[in-house]
Amino acid sequence: MVDFGVRSWRLSRHLRQYGKRWLLVVLALVGAIAFAGCNPSQFTTAEATSSRIVFSSLGDPKTFNPALSQEYPNIFLYTFEGMVTRDGITGEIVPQMAESWDISEDGLTYTFTLREGLKWSDGEPITTDDVIFTYDDVIFNEAIPTSARDVMRIGPEGKLPSITKLDDRRFQFTLPEPFAPFLETTGNGILPAHILQDSVNTLDAEGSPQFLSMWTTGTPPEEIIGNGPYRLKQYLPSQRVIFEKNPYYWQTDDQGNQQPYIEELVWQVIESTDNQLLQFRSGGLDTIGIGPDEFALMKREEERGNFTIHEGGPALSTLFITFNLNKGVRDGKPLVDPVKSKWFNSVAFRQAVSYAIDRQTMINNIYQGLGEPQTSPLPVQSPFYASPADGMPTYEYSQERARALLESDGFQYNAAGELLDAEGNRVRFTLLTNSGNKIREATGAQIKQDLSKIGIQVDFQPISFNALVTKLSDSLDWEAHIIGFTAGLEPNGGATVWLLDGSLHAFNQQALAGQEPLTGWEAADWEKSIADIYIQAAQEVDPEKRKALYFESQRLTQEYLPFIYLVNPLNLGAVRNTIENVNYSGIVRPFALWNVQELKRTE
Repeated sequence: MVDFGVRSWRLSRHLRQYGKRWLLVVLALVGAIAFAGCNPSQFTTAEATSSRIVFSSLGDPKTFNPALSQEYPNIFLYTFEGMVTRDGITGEIVPQMAESWDISEDGLTYTFTLREGLKWSDGEPITTDDVIFTYDDVIFNEAIPTSARDVMRIGPEGKLPSITKLDDRRFQFTLPEPFAPFLETTGNGILPAHILQDSVNTLDAEGSPQFLSMWTTGTPPEEIIGNGPYRLKQYLPSQRVIFEKNPYYWQTDDQGNQQPYIEELVWQVIESTDNQLLQFRSGGLDTIGIGPDEFALMKREEERGNFTIHEGGPALSTLFITFNLNKGVRDGKPLVDPVKSKWFNSVAFRQAVSYAIDRQTMINNIYQGLGEPQTSPLPVQSPFYASPADGMPTYEYSQERARALLESDGFQYNAAGELLDAEGNRVRFTLLTNSGNKIREATGAQIKQDLSKIGIQVDFQPISFNALVTKLSDSLDWEAHIIGFTAGLEPNGGATVWLLDGSLHAFNQQALAGQEPLTGWEAADWEKSIADIYIQAAQEVDPEKRKALYFESQRLTQEYLPFIYLVNPLNLGAVRNTIENVNYSGIVRPFALWNVQELKRTE
């Protein structure tokens, strides 16, 4: 737990720095938690070189621009850094680009000092001018839709801090009022002003900053300039991303040797968890997330396959089904069929759906018993987590309660047992998830079966991850879906999900900058209450008072069910024994590679 009473931190000369910062929930969108996979036609084994680590994802990266990223996994875990990060073992906030920081007694002024000699991956020096550019011109720029801004808004008016250059290595944030999670927000990756400044100042034909079209996945990798331990070397769509060691990275070990030690990382695109597992078992990759259904098989193969299965405790990610509550209209057409919108916006309907889902069968059959019902947007590891024992509402499986709720809300059944609304419309909707993730596909199949037992017809359609992200963030054209968000120890990381104008307010998303506007968008009273609580809790510096506020927010999410949470599995990952210095984390992503700077390879 972060000690918000600390007033200063000075970095000792030999303090070891522990890896990439945890991702804000900002709560980005989860495409997959697996890090496995390799194309054997390209790499015969993961040990093809003593200086390469191979992992995988279900889909391609969606952008090379860190400010515009909303998905996980992403390339920025390895290519960009901010002022601070979280230690993957202790959970403490530790220095990254910052050598030190001081906090004023009133908690309103944060003064940072950059490490000496920092350089971009093209060899250009990193100075406070880059920091000022990143915040003033990008993160605080309302014309740029970035989730990094959501988690820095302070107070009911959503005010942002100001930033001032003191000299080439020192800068200062001034806050309009106390903001408990501020230090952690400075983990946002810093951007190179010498590369991107002109794109912010230049407008395109539609009046938007050209920055919005900078660093797409079509940009040549050598043009992507970062400050992380690696830089992009090659990208082959639908195949792989290759990273190479950043020769200008700042970190060294106690003997003065430059880190990272590993020369290359290979992110292989494998659009099926079954194929990822096959590639790992055949020796084609180095690390993979283990699904609960795969655990028994993989445990038997540990010795033969020369790998170790690590457990990181309950997973940080959430898994849920959600309905599109958006009543907005775009170009004269409602985003959601008004008939279905009325169902989805009924609290009784959502509660009935929750009661009708048999989570225990889901745990037994899909998760092989390695999970628990999920009842909160916050991870169990967070000091602000509220459990059912704390009075949080839960929904034990009960077809009877589900039917009673529906009938009390005006729904009715015909002679065939099909559910109709009060006007006689058949209750039927389309449920999406990302294809290739067999856990989610199996979950969707069970939900389809469970809801059929209370007369609801579900048309279940797995689609590609990038197509799903486009629907959820751009077109807003969907009825229901199964996905998950990453989470962290600090709840304010999820502000981008719960603030009304948050860029991941997925169940009732407003149009973002650069998108066609909506008319008729509205928020429910409970929705406004959750947003208000997140604002108040960030202003409150007393941990116990913050806890009480977040408890109330969790109670509201469970009562009104904007997200119907499903199962929280164990965090399991397999890593080759030829990789040294693995400190598998249960609190910082990427769990096996969070300290990638320190990893070594042996034959």
